Amino acid sequence: MALVLSKLVLPPLLILLASLAGRRWGDVIGGWLVGLPLTSGPVAAFLAIQYGADFAALATNGSLVGTAAQACFGLGYALLAQQGWVPALLIGSAAYAGAAFLIQAMPLAHWGFFVVALATLTAAALLIPHRDTLRTTVALPWWDLPARMVVVTVLVVTLTAAAALVGAKVAGVLASFPIFGAILAVFAHRMKGPGTATEVLRGLVFALYGFATFFFILGLLLVKVGILPAFLAAILSTLLVQAGALSLIRRGQVPHGYGP
Repeated sequence: MALVLSKLVLPPLLILLASLAGRRWGDVIGGWLVGLPLTSGPVAAFLAIQYGADFAALATNGSLVGTAAQACFGLGYALLAQQGWVPALLIGSAAYAGAAFLIQAMPLAHWGFFVVALATLTAAALLIPHRDTLRTTVALPWWDLPARMVVVTVLVVTLTAAAALVGAKVAGVLASFPIFGAILAVFAHRMKGPGTATEVLRGLVFALYGFATFFFILGLLLVKVGILPAFLAAILSTLLVQAGALSLIRRGQVPHGYGP
């Protein structure tokens, strides 16, 4: 019963706090927060508690696959952005699914998936167009925050319940789909055009280096040191990586204007 209540309370609370912080302190903090695994992190924690450290460690490989697939989503959407948000979203989603399918089938060790994730993020960051003049805040509708909380709760409960059926790696891949990034890109696209949507996605790609670091460290340490120490080390490592990203954002080298 306590575990069920934790699933219903913790994930939406994290999303609420992160989203309010981004809105209170502006786009810079919002952009910094987007790299934190606010959805897939709780999924990983509950997988470890329910199914054990070995199962959760295997799921981190899926999360690294999902990181690379998110980069492909951003690139696919950006390349089709001029055609409208519907085809861009469809192509981006197809790129995510295709990349996830191909990469998860690779016979790689944990560090190998991490290298693939970093390489894919770097390629996407270089290929997605960058427009300095479009660094604006995207105004979101009133229902955005409640919707985020509902979506993350449903996602965590569903994936942790279905993990035993779909497998650890697939659960990690599914948990990494950029739901909030896609929603924000579509809103940016509809309200301010394809250029702003492209900037949102380029910023998302930069922020995902911290996301990849979280799951790399978590996968390395879960079985060796236990659940709590592994999560603490992963969170600390992610914050260090995000500190570097925040420094770049403040110097104007990475676009912002997106939320967690």
